[in-house]
Amino acid sequence: MSEKKVTYLEAISQAIREEMQRDSAVFLLGEDMGDESFNISSGLLEEFGCERVIDTPMSEAAMIGSVVGAALMGMRPITEMHMINLIACGFDQIMHMAMQMYWRTTTSVPIVIRGSSYGVERKGGFAHLTTPEAWFFHTPGIKVVVPSTTYDAKGMLKAAIRDNDPVLYLEHMWLYHMSELCEELPAEDYTVPLDKAIIRRDGEDITLLTYGAMVHQCLRVAQVLEEDDDLAVEVLDLRSLSPLDSEAILESVKRTNKLLIVHGGALVKGIDVELSAIIADNLYDEYLDGPITSLAPPDVSLSCAPPWEERSFPGTQKILSAARELAAY
Repeated sequence: MSEKKVTYLEAISQAIREEMQRDSAVFLLGEDMGDESFNISSGLLEEFGCERVIDTPMSEAAMIGSVVGAALMGMRPITEMHMINLIACGFDQIMHMAMQMYWRTTTSVPIVIRGSSYGVERKGGFAHLTTPEAWFFHTPGIKVVVPSTTYDAKGMLKAAIRDNDPVLYLEHMWLYHMSELCEELPAEDYTVPLDKAIIRRDGEDITLLTYGAMVHQCLRVAQVLEEDDDLAVEVLDLRSLSPLDSEAILESVKRTNKLLIVHGGALVKGIDVELSAIIADNLYDEYLDGPITSLAPPDVSLSCAPPWEERSFPGTQKILSAARELAAY
């Protein structure tokens, strides 16, 4: 292990630097590379030069189009978006080029699109509060990963850069500033698989199925339920939304027989719909002892209702109430 504890942000920066040192085909492209908002790319321009750390105009369509073209020519580009919600501006390049190129030509498109997402931005623009994972979740051709820990942030980004498919790498802004996420990371090179969920807490009474920043909310709830309600709650961190680790999901619910899905995306037609379908199709008759329950922000555009921003995301009290109601079923 390294002697120094690193933050979630520092882990991402380490992953990029190490992969650029390891493979000359890896390069970074994005806005404000010399003066980047979260300091993830700090020092990279000086170390690798302007041919491998490329400052772009404020055009997501141009950024994504450029990395798709570079990937087709054998490079492994990372494009950085300060607010990944603005990925909508490059939708055509992702949906009609990057995500379909393999199926059309069997040509790999090894690109990583990464950036901050989800967080409440009182001073941000109206386009900064969309939760984009469901847009890509149901479309074949792109992997969608949401690391929740510092260890995973580094290991999954390194795996994403080495992967031959497009990868959407989502970072919840809340995780940037969580002091409890500081940890010592292995000094040696490591990666984390892009298709495996992980049990963050064992339990036998309820499964809390979640990802991203909501993992930590669920862990707090699980601790309270153990201390106050004598409930053993299992917290399963998906880590990857596409591909989904369906086997891990089913095995967890088989053990607990009750499921509460907690996520930060919109409730309507969100990730929880597919998760619920997996459970209903495979376990409904034999294993479930209660309804499949979901907790997510309400079906209101947060960018249109700023006072709702902080209240809307599932906090510990909301999760706690939903879990207790399910436990009593």
